[in-house]
Amino acid sequence: MGLIHADVELANARNDALYPMTVHALVDGGALHLCIPQHVATQLELPVLDRREVTIADGKAQTVDYVGPVRIRFANRQCLVGALVLGDQPLLGAIPMEDMDLVISPSRQTVTVNPASPNIAASMVMGFRTAHL
Repeated sequence: MGLIHADVELANARNDALYPMTVHALVDGGALHLCIPQHVATQLELPVLDRREVTIADGKAQTVDYVGPVRIRFANRQCLVGALVLGDQPLLGAIPMEDMDLVISPSRQTVTVNPASPNIAASMVMGFRTAHL
């Protein structure tokens, strides 16, 4: 399976006066967060909310800015998240994908809305309970 990308719209959720940006994001269901390069955080004027220690793919740890809130739009879905300022390419991880109820289609190498809920995002809000014996 090759690398999967998706065009997503990113915006500063607190400042509607700023135009949103459409970015070509790498999609990685094994990563958790939205990661954006510094130039995207700068253009969207996203304030630094915190600093986070992250472990990158090569196993090295580093401290990065955590900015937001970021509004992400894809197809007929949107969500609000924080973003890690890291790397030179936007990365869409599992948290925003789950929040928008998006799925990866490996055969087509694309991202799409969940075909089981095409018109509105669905979400699991509680875990399944098991019977106590």
